[in-house]
Amino acid sequence: MLDKLKDFASHFFVTGEPMIYGADVSIALVSVGIIFVLTYFKKWGWLWREWLTTVDHKKIGIMYILSSLLMLFRGGVDALLMRLQLAFPNLNFLDSNHYNEIFTTHGTIMILFMAMPLMFGLFNIAVPLQIGARDVAYPYLNAVSFWFFFSGAMLFNLSFVIGGSPDAGWLSYPPLSELSGSPGPGQNFYIWGIQISGIGSLATGINFIVTILKMRAPGMKLMKMPLFTWSVLSSCITIIIAFPVLTVSLALLFIDRFFGAHFFTATGGGNPMMYVNLIWMWGHPEVYIVVLPAFGIYSEIVSTFSKKKIFGYKSMVFSMMLISVFSYFTWVHHFFTMGAGADVNAFFAITTMAIGIPTGVKVFNWLFTMFRGRIQMTQPMLWTLAFVPCFLVGGATGVMLAVAPADYQYHNSYFLIAHFHQVLIGGVVFGYLAGIYYWWPKMFGFKLNDRLGKWAFWLWNIGFYVCFMPQYALGFMGMTRRVYTYGWDMGWAPLNLISTIGAFFMGIGFLFQGWQIIYSIKHGERDVTGDPWNGRTLEWSIPSPAPLYNFAVVPHVNEADAWWAMKEELNKPGAKKETRALEPIHMPKNSGIPFIMSMCWFVAGFGLTFEWTWMGITGLIGVGICLLARSFQYDKDYYIPIDEVKRTEASLGRAM
Repeated sequence: MLDKLKDFASHFFVTGEPMIYGADVSIALVSVGIIFVLTYFKKWGWLWREWLTTVDHKKIGIMYILSSLLMLFRGGVDALLMRLQLAFPNLNFLDSNHYNEIFTTHGTIMILFMAMPLMFGLFNIAVPLQIGARDVAYPYLNAVSFWFFFSGAMLFNLSFVIGGSPDAGWLSYPPLSELSGSPGPGQNFYIWGIQISGIGSLATGINFIVTILKMRAPGMKLMKMPLFTWSVLSSCITIIIAFPVLTVSLALLFIDRFFGAHFFTATGGGNPMMYVNLIWMWGHPEVYIVVLPAFGIYSEIVSTFSKKKIFGYKSMVFSMMLISVFSYFTWVHHFFTMGAGADVNAFFAITTMAIGIPTGVKVFNWLFTMFRGRIQMTQPMLWTLAFVPCFLVGGATGVMLAVAPADYQYHNSYFLIAHFHQVLIGGVVFGYLAGIYYWWPKMFGFKLNDRLGKWAFWLWNIGFYVCFMPQYALGFMGMTRRVYTYGWDMGWAPLNLISTIGAFFMGIGFLFQGWQIIYSIKHGERDVTGDPWNGRTLEWSIPSPAPLYNFAVVPHVNEADAWWAMKEELNKPGAKKETRALEPIHMPKNSGIPFIMSMCWFVAGFGLTFEWTWMGITGLIGVGICLLARSFQYDKDYYIPIDEVKRTEASLGRAM
């Protein structure tokens, strides 16, 4: 019996490497620490009432953002481990299998478990406030979305210490991802972690489309919406078409692995290229899914800190919607070299270049907005200014890659790695960091320390260029993707060492941001007005942090920059602030079902990962019970009485 337990443990737990044992100890210590703190300070009830069962979009947004920052740390550590391995030739810091695992988890975490939830967090924080709504269209579904993301992310990250991480690359091409190429549970962790999280992403896309189209304040027509809200709408339209493709792709791959089908196995009559097409039908729209909201953030920041209306509002809207449509017609540029034919390659080369036109329109509009503006060099503005040259280089190298004949040289080289990170870090990460700095006072009621923020900014930016500029040259020198070691004779060592140094600069920048948050909790400048940036949109018209109901009285909107127009009107001689009668406010009740249902999905995913059918079925039965329980739940909302609204507004310094 003891021998069987030892044999099971040796296969169930990942063993054999000091880093794994260090992770085991860290996980145990952090878990014990959290349990101790919650027990010692008697916070279990508070945790359940205020966070685990909340349907408040603002709290859900905060949980998304905190989770994504943890994922950024995990994905960043993976990146540093890879760069250490490549710093010098012939290193044995990581063996080939461990390198492949880290390579796979880094890409997956950064795209699906860092960028996506960070984006959704900013959706939740800003969009309802910008459009004058008291919540999203489906608050319960919003909670389901978050907890599905969280359980999927935890399932995926568990593979590091249990079962083994996936190692077939972050897009898991067959045959590497088939049972013959990845016989362990690692690939199943990949499939079910993404599947569960992807359900939440699709639900979020639907939720915010309905929210934006149906819950805008009176008078806010579509062409009066803030540009961030427009960017969210265009991103969500892309989500609801692209993410079902990902769901189907991974479902077919799991059927291959679990039931012995042959959708993608060439020896069984399947076609691996079908998977490659399917995954990139999702994968390239995904790039625009995450970058479009960043464009919206830049638009808000440039307008606010230039003290001007955005230049070319209509062209900005049109260009974002055009990108949303064009994003479905670019996926084949990821495999120009796979023999699709000159006519197919020519079509996708043209569409890939064409999508750069609306992007260029936005860059010129931001520059023209800043032209002759009264620019304030705040932290959000610094990240926005840093984005412009970075994204221009990324866009230019993207056009180079779009030239199909030239792509035969660039493809699978480090030139592509540099381009990809130039666009996704310079465009997406810089944008979301700018958004966090911009809306942080609205979330927590204080600004982040400026001095520490500037240290973080310069470390990030200097480190970025030191890390990725050498990789363009390495690509031209013949260094290919996915290599884990190389010889001294290749001549790649100096540039790889420089690149590794740059990566550590970015890592130090991230640590400064962590220090900045901790320091600012106690010493940060408090936002006592609700409008610390002299903003232009409705979220700055209410206190910071926003009350549960957001707006005591739903505003009426007459202009595109609604709050700016209201302030100008109030500053006119003899102007009086309009007062309207308060009414009881209809709000949704908290619910524990989303959290419980996500845990059931976690159990189902864990069971199917290890092919323990009994556990998978048990988890799915739990999901069914949760759905049934919700269908019989009739007491789902309540009204906040007028007296309570008055007391809340008075406590926030607002007389009603």
